Amino acid sequence: MAEPVITRIALPPTRDIPNNPDLPVVVYGGAFESEGPEATCALLQANGWTGTWVYTVFPYHHFHPDAHEALAVASGTARLQLGGPGGRTVSVQAGDALVLPAGTGHCRVAQSEDFRLCGAYPPGQEGYSTRRTGEMQAGDRASIAAVPLPETDPILGRTGPLRGIWRNVF
Repeated sequence: MAEPVITRIALPPTRDIPNNPDLPVVVYGGAFESEGPEATCALLQANGWTGTWVYTVFPYHHFHPDAHEALAVASGTARLQLGGPGGRTVSVQAGDALVLPAGTGHCRVAQSEDFRLCGAYPPGQEGYSTRRTGEMQAGDRASIAAVPLPETDPILGRTGPLRGIWRNVF
């Protein structure tokens, strides 16, 4: 498989979605050969990420103030909006992945009938909270800043670019 195309997306905070003031979203285009949802979740687990699930992305804007989230597309295609209402829309397909830093707003705009992805979290972040647009709480920005960086890249393991990208922000 060819090297994935890595894209960084910095998202400013909005009134209702905090996003992450320090860490960009990392998009991996063509990151893996998808062999279905179970194999996609197994990839994330093999790279040290936990709490896997198979589903889609909610059709409403939401964020997690206490967890980073990996989304690896197992099948189909979708358009996702990042950063909250008016944010950036990205198109994804099977074999693509995103890593959303804590606080990043995300929402499904459109999807093919067969769209499924596997979500996962760094160890210790599986018990995350979900906030919809307008549900931000007073301590959320502090929670976002306190979420530890992951030890591994969920898609490419210890040699993947995530840790370097996020560590170079500081």
